[in-house]
Amino acid sequence: MPAVSSSPAGSMGRQSAVQVSAPRGHNGAMSTTRHELLHAFDLLLAPERFKDFGPNGLQVEGRTSVRKIVSGVTASRALIEAAILAEADAIFVHHGLFWRGQDGRVTGWMKQRLGLLLGDDVSLFAYHLPLDAHPELGNNAQLGLKLGLVAHAGASGRFGEQEIGFLGARDNGESFANARALAAEVEKTLGRKITLVDVPTPRPVRNIAWCTGGAQGYFEAAIAAGADAFITGEISEPQAHYAREMGVAFLACGHHATERYGAPAVAAHVAAQLGLAHEFIDIDNPA
Repeated sequence: MPAVSSSPAGSMGRQSAVQVSAPRGHNGAMSTTRHELLHAFDLLLAPERFKDFGPNGLQVEGRTSVRKIVSGVTASRALIEAAILAEADAIFVHHGLFWRGQDGRVTGWMKQRLGLLLGDDVSLFAYHLPLDAHPELGNNAQLGLKLGLVAHAGASGRFGEQEIGFLGARDNGESFANARALAAEVEKTLGRKITLVDVPTPRPVRNIAWCTGGAQGYFEAAIAAGADAFITGEISEPQAHYAREMGVAFLACGHHATERYGAPAVAAHVAAQLGLAHEFIDIDNPA
């Protein structure tokens, strides 16, 4: 069974990255149009600023009137089924259905997911890089809140292609004694084991770079930006060598695990603006 939770908008403290409350349902919720909801998401996330791997915005058109949004990480069949049971009019996710270079045939899993959405007239909204990059509500910002990290001010707090990666330090101003101490804190906070590629000579960790999901390709940019350690979701073969050779620790914490926080933060924020109901449904994923 998926874990179901909902989060109020506007609470931007460290715990707001993950803390959720009981579902609100439709009681007292107002309604808006699908077009107005799209406008609100676009205004907040500015997808036109990004060169992305797939279409951002409305991916599947559902009913015109929207009273309830369900948010989640990926537009999987399990999430769509759970959203329909929760009587959602719209689903908001980070990983949508359509990607550049994808086979365009509607068969197998694609047929199943589209069939559910179209059959119940539910809209699907998906934002990829714009959701990673938002300075307060995005995946990177919310993961930083969860881990107690604060990005450096101005341009020095961003790195990498399209400046999606964050670079900063602990919100208490202290350094970690070493990469193992950082890894232990991340494991405790996220509630899961992570993969640490430690450096040959342990040293204090002050400057920490992070970029959620499959951002292992940002590691070299993080090194160039002056990071002592890099936190992301996944690791590929080259990064282990770069970490040891360059003396910068690499922490792979799970693609899904690092991207659980942006979608509910954005959806809750927009829902509060428009007077809509919102519910976050977390479909467990070991990745």
